[in-house]
Amino acid sequence: MTRPQKTDRPARADALQNRERILAVALAELTVSADVPLSTIARKAGVGQGTFYRHFPTRETLVMEVYRYEMWQVANFAEHLLETRSPDQALREWMKRLAEYAMTKAGLANAIREVSLMRDCPGKAGYAPVVAAAQLLLDANEKAGTIRAGVTTDDFFLASAGIWQIDFNDEWQPRLAWLIDFVMAGLRTVAPPRPVSQ
Repeated sequence: MTRPQKTDRPARADALQNRERILAVALAELTVSADVPLSTIARKAGVGQGTFYRHFPTRETLVMEVYRYEMWQVANFAEHLLETRSPDQALREWMKRLAEYAMTKAGLANAIREVSLMRDCPGKAGYAPVVAAAQLLLDANEKAGTIRAGVTTDDFFLASAGIWQIDFNDEWQPRLAWLIDFVMAGLRTVAPPRPVSQ
């Protein structure tokens, strides 16, 4: 998967480093509080106001870029797992990473929601890298014979959606492991007949 680029010409190395640092700090701060001052993010990232606003002229721009940045990281984790794990283990660990992201990024989710209320935002488009990563994992598992044939990304996300509803304040780790095992067992079993559309 290729990383999204905002400009046609390559940026200087130091500008890219500034951008990465701002995004990393913004991710941490927005996870804690949706209304963290932009000046706080700039200060903790070690950049001046001018540098900050050259990269992110508005809060909306920053929040949506942090969202894309995080989605890109989650998506690319699938490639790393397939290089270092068996397909079924890669799928299982990726589900765990996605669930942990959903449970621990509540502040970021709130920030995205606030930005989305300001104007129309193409919400689903941001999920494209994650859907592509799921497809990559499903294809690898189908090819290896570790899951049933014909599982679509829609099937996968519908089957695993309950995993992301776990109460993070509860005893979530054993429950998450059990639910992921449950989903993986379902993916491995013989497929029931699909409903016939009327």
